[in-house]
Amino acid sequence: MSLPASAAPEDVSGRTWRKVGIRIIPLIGVAYVMSYVDRANLGYLAAPMSRDLHLDSGQVGLAAGLFFLGYIVVEVPSNLALRRFGARKWITRIMLSWGLVTGATAAVNSAATLYLARLLLGFAEAGLAAGILLYLTYWFPRRQRSWALTGFFLMIPVSSIFGSPLAAALLTWGRNLFGIAGWRSLFLVEGVLTVVIGILIFVFLPDRPSEARWLGDAEKAALETTLAAETEEQRGSGALTGLRQTLTSGRVWALAVAFFGIVFGLYPLAFFLPTMITTITHRAGGTAEVGSVLLSAIPYLAAALVMLAWVRFAGRRTAVTATAVPMAFGAAGLLLATFAGSGPVFLVAVCLSVAGIYTAMPQFWRIPAIGLTGTAAASGIALINSVSNLSGFVGPYFTGAIKTATGSFTYALLAIAVIMVAGLVVLLTVGRRMEQLDGALPPRAVTAGRRAAS
Repeated sequence: MSLPASAAPEDVSGRTWRKVGIRIIPLIGVAYVMSYVDRANLGYLAAPMSRDLHLDSGQVGLAAGLFFLGYIVVEVPSNLALRRFGARKWITRIMLSWGLVTGATAAVNSAATLYLARLLLGFAEAGLAAGILLYLTYWFPRRQRSWALTGFFLMIPVSSIFGSPLAAALLTWGRNLFGIAGWRSLFLVEGVLTVVIGILIFVFLPDRPSEARWLGDAEKAALETTLAAETEEQRGSGALTGLRQTLTSGRVWALAVAFFGIVFGLYPLAFFLPTMITTITHRAGGTAEVGSVLLSAIPYLAAALVMLAWVRFAGRRTAVTATAVPMAFGAAGLLLATFAGSGPVFLVAVCLSVAGIYTAMPQFWRIPAIGLTGTAAASGIALINSVSNLSGFVGPYFTGAIKTATGSFTYALLAIAVIMVAGLVVLLTVGRRMEQLDGALPPRAVTAGRRAAS
């Protein structure tokens, strides 16, 4: 994606923003890629793993969802620890522990051991997403966050684009390469890769601009001054600053409900999309498991393209508008999917839904930063992300249970669409109030700066 040619704060050059974006976003993005590949791998492996371990759809959904119980419990304490110990050390700790658990998951031999592995994985990985979101506020002021967050969240569909072929390859050749079942080899390879990336994070990730060896002294000073000035401005406009304020804030809890609505469809699609594709194309002669895994990458490619196109529009609009529009398209895609009578129509509907959900996610995270700073930002971001991750537990289990009871994903997709619409209503109500109270306006100065520099 293209970085801004100039920044709104006049003392931070476009060259500096490009340097920060290129150095920071790919590194933390790779970490996030691994987390999403790790979460979604049950979807890739559902069919062969279910055969080997004798699991039904409800048990696969429960295994997928148990991850989020541990994740939710530890999310807020993890972000407070990151603020205290620094992102470099804490993100490294997260990645090393979850990499070891993922690798060990290759040895599960029953539903019970799979449940235990997924629960431990949630505790190990907790705080990564919220921690990275907090970390980005240490580098990018409000006017730069639309493109920075999009660049970061772009890694989620990228993880599916690359994760699907990796899963397909290991399902096909894993036994020949490692002497174990293909689905087991995928857990093993992902665990090793996660540990390696954790080591790279420790070596190359600076905690703050002042610690970046690749920035000049003037660039460090300009960044730190800009970020400090924005923090003071937030405090002056009544932004929350403390842990207790955050935990008792109705606005924060409402934003958590809104984000829950955005991501509720994310994990059922991630976990069950290959199975859905196989099911809906069955009347046409069936689709092989590996073929379904490869086809499931198409919606994520569409999402990546839409995210890149939307960021240019979103940067000139309020955060609420930039979030609500793609969220509405995401819900519409789910509704279309419930009535799809053929594989191609279903795939188009899922492309629309996945693109809408993923495009809404980075724009949403511009909203909490309006009214949270300091400890409130650490705890508030974690709280919102933690509540939203309830969808990761409820969504897959809910979807798998309905599929088992009805033999179809139709009613599950319809319910997900209704929940997304409810989240959209909350977002429009609470998000608008926050922007009005804070006086947050569309960052048109960024656009003007780009034109002036070109």
